[in-house]
Amino acid sequence: MQKVGYFKSIHMKIVFIYILLIIIAMQIIGLYFVRELEQTLKGNFQTSISDRVGLLEYSAREEMIRVRNEDDPTVQQSLRSILSGIDSDDIKEVRVIDANYQILATSDVNNQSIVGQRSMDELVKLSITAATPEDNIFVDRDTRDRIWVFATPIIYQGEVKGSLYIESNIENVFGQMNEINQILAGGTAFALGITIILGILIAQTITRPISDMRKQAQAMAKGNFSRKVRVYGNDEIGQLAIAFNHMTNRLQEAQSTTEAERRKLASVLANMTDGVIATDRKGRVILINDPAIRLLRIPREMVLNRPIISVLGIDSAYSFEDLIHLKESMNLDLSTQERPFILRTNFSVIQKETGFVNGLIAVLHDNTEQEKIDMERREFVANVSHELRTPLTTMSSYLEALADGAWKDDEIAPAFLQVTQTETQRMIRLVNDLLQLSKMDSRDYDLNREIVNFNQFFNRIIDRFELSKSQHVTFQRMLSDKAYYVDIDTDKLTQVLDNIISNAMKYSPDGGNIRFGVAEQDHVLTVMISDEGMGIPSENVNRIFDRFYRVDRARARSMGGTGLGLAIAREMIEAHGGRIWAESEEGYGTTIFFTLKVEMDEEGEWD
Repeated sequence: MQKVGYFKSIHMKIVFIYILLIIIAMQIIGLYFVRELEQTLKGNFQTSISDRVGLLEYSAREEMIRVRNEDDPTVQQSLRSILSGIDSDDIKEVRVIDANYQILATSDVNNQSIVGQRSMDELVKLSITAATPEDNIFVDRDTRDRIWVFATPIIYQGEVKGSLYIESNIENVFGQMNEINQILAGGTAFALGITIILGILIAQTITRPISDMRKQAQAMAKGNFSRKVRVYGNDEIGQLAIAFNHMTNRLQEAQSTTEAERRKLASVLANMTDGVIATDRKGRVILINDPAIRLLRIPREMVLNRPIISVLGIDSAYSFEDLIHLKESMNLDLSTQERPFILRTNFSVIQKETGFVNGLIAVLHDNTEQEKIDMERREFVANVSHELRTPLTTMSSYLEALADGAWKDDEIAPAFLQVTQTETQRMIRLVNDLLQLSKMDSRDYDLNREIVNFNQFFNRIIDRFELSKSQHVTFQRMLSDKAYYVDIDTDKLTQVLDNIISNAMKYSPDGGNIRFGVAEQDHVLTVMISDEGMGIPSENVNRIFDRFYRVDRARARSMGGTGLGLAIAREMIEAHGGRIWAESEEGYGTTIFFTLKVEMDEEGEWD
């Protein structure tokens, strides 16, 4: 946070405001005091002059109206005598002017030349013509002092006999005012000095706790909640400091709780197997965890701040508003030619209490295996239903024919009964195979293992098929004379070999060859059974071990197969810890391989 300058701080603002208020108050008081004092001094000065002028006006009037003899002095002489007796520092000059504006006398001995001249002063004219006193203040051109000029009419029996003109030095009054102003200014300056000191001290009592709270707020912004604001008193600011410390404690608790929840959420997001994507209110991705990155197979930097509909690849079918109102889960098919990949996506809206949408959370779950299981279950149910419906329909038809009287026909009845018996055996085999697969799926079986010489064991099974074969098929044995000892359940492995060899014989044409071979490498025995039948398309080779899967369903059903033989073989080989697979080329036959662990180090090979 930027540091506040001293002259911009609240401390100086309080001091400046305090000083400004004092200055304004002193100015208002000073202006009122000076104005009133000036009026009072001027009034007292003018009253004093007016009182003395009254005596002079009386004396001048008496001289002007007196009847004189030849021996009496003239009016001018009498008036000069009266005016010469004026001795005052305040009165600068007194003149007596008759009604014709002629100057009769003046008290200024240096200005006697104006006696007998006509007075041109406007105040004198106004006082004579208006018969009222007139006054004004002028500035002396020489001394630059202010002069109060007062002209009062001399009236006798209602008739204006002349005017008394007085010039008084009022500059003394203004001089006194200047001295008083200087005293007032000095007092104001002294008061301001005291005010500044007191203002700083008073401002500190306010700004110090505020400054402490500011520092605490800065520390809190950096995550430090250990500092406390010092409480200087129990006033409003002290109560604010106490409330601030209480708020700090609550924020520390809330921050600790939030941090703990954040760590829990981060741990949950990091360790959960499902992917989580969070967006803002505009649908842009703001959070994505590592499982979501792995599921979508997109770099993190290509996801953040991008629209979620673009990240999920559904921008052509959905908008962000559609996802907000979507109630059910959505399946995202990200399958490739190499492998299937389906994600189940659930959307949850983040809303405030007011209903305002803050964003969206998408939870991604790898649903590939579940979809595969569901598909296999549906296919399994369909296959079982189909496999049972065909023999049941056949049996129902033949039994109805027998019930309608066909049993009386010695030629037809045995054939019908033979077909019914065949279909019944077929359903029994199907049910037995299903029960066996169910037991193997639930691991509800035990392997009765024993160590046997696999070549001898394998030859006995081949001999049995060679003696019982009905079609013209040649067996080619590529087995060495060495003994390979394996730990197996002979009944289970006999069933595996029976299923594989039976399929090879079913699909081999007349005159074809079936080859048998065994090879050992790194204590692993690999068994091979190969035919020259119709073969399997390359895209279907990996599916022949699935339950009920047939490349040619019509032909396989006509040969009496249930479609479960290779599925049972795979389960049994895997139960022995081995692996089974097929290699085939369409039109050239199929080869089945499976492996077993060799218990003794013997070598063998086949071509």
